[in-house]
Amino acid sequence: MEHCKNFLKTLRPALTVTLVLMLICGLGYPLLMTGLSQILFPSQANGGLISADGQVVGSRYVGQEFTQPWFMKGRPSAVHYNTCQVTDSGKTLYLDGTPFSGPASGSSNYGPSNPALRQRVQDNIVAFLAANPAVSREDIPTDLMTASGSGLDPHISPASAAIQLPAIAQASGLPMDTLEQIVADHTTGKLFGIFGEEVVNVLEVNIDIAQAMKLPK
Repeated sequence: MEHCKNFLKTLRPALTVTLVLMLICGLGYPLLMTGLSQILFPSQANGGLISADGQVVGSRYVGQEFTQPWFMKGRPSAVHYNTCQVTDSGKTLYLDGTPFSGPASGSSNYGPSNPALRQRVQDNIVAFLAANPAVSREDIPTDLMTASGSGLDPHISPASAAIQLPAIAQASGLPMDTLEQIVADHTTGKLFGIFGEEVVNVLEVNIDIAQAMKLPK
């Protein structure tokens, strides 16, 4: 009996500490951070959702895969920006017809000497030059041929945006000055003018292109 009393006496503080920490760390802290983020950074806290004509079409923090010639293209993605389709036979495929790999994000993790990486880059270069015949191979910006670690990068460099504009102008029928202004409107500079690089949000650019072309929803 005395042994049980000692055990309960020892157990009670442990359970009390566990319960208090669970309430603080598992409930109180998340609720506090969620409340503060909703007050201070509501857009970021809600995923940076972007709406067009009253419909949510994506997030400014997550890239999308665009295949139409009048849209700007983002960086290569090992997960195709998690954009897939289900065939009539029930198979899930990426838009290019390759099997859906499953992960929502990530990279191929190929090393520089991996033949598969070299082949992927070569295929991307050939495809880009076919879509942009006025561009020479050596002028293609590096970020257009290199994938991000997440496979969901929504941004490209201003150089990568500018080099696509002639082909987009031809496919869309929009004047170059209109396209250049759209890119400028969605170019973000360095943080405090020091940190990071200038970037262009591909999704935001393509939304404006679609609206300028008066494409259907």
